[in-house]
Amino acid sequence: MTLFILKTAVAAGIISFCSWLSGKRPDLAGFIIALPVATLVALAFSYAEHENPQASIAFAKSVFVGIPVSLLFFVPFLLAEKLGLSFWQCYLAGLGLLAVGFFLHKTILTFL
Repeated sequence: MTLFILKTAVAAGIISFCSWLSGKRPDLAGFIIALPVATLVALAFSYAEHENPQASIAFAKSVFVGIPVSLLFFVPFLLAEKLGLSFWQCYLAGLGLLAVGFFLHKTILTFL
């Protein structure tokens, strides 16, 4: 239970810090959140908790494939001005594209 609380605190701290920083320096906050900080922390915690190198390697492969696929979420935001989309339209369309991306992710992983 202590490990769970530590993991929760670290993840919440990273997210909260970036959220706070986005009001002052959105460029820096975006860069930090784009870094694989969460992945670095999650991989280390996962290995420490399960001590299973095969599972940790599979986890890292999934992240490697998932990162570019997850960028599908941002496509509506990139096209927002050209298509006249509101924030919520972009957000919902991005979530829909993430659902498509999940199946793409799953398919790609079957080949690795």
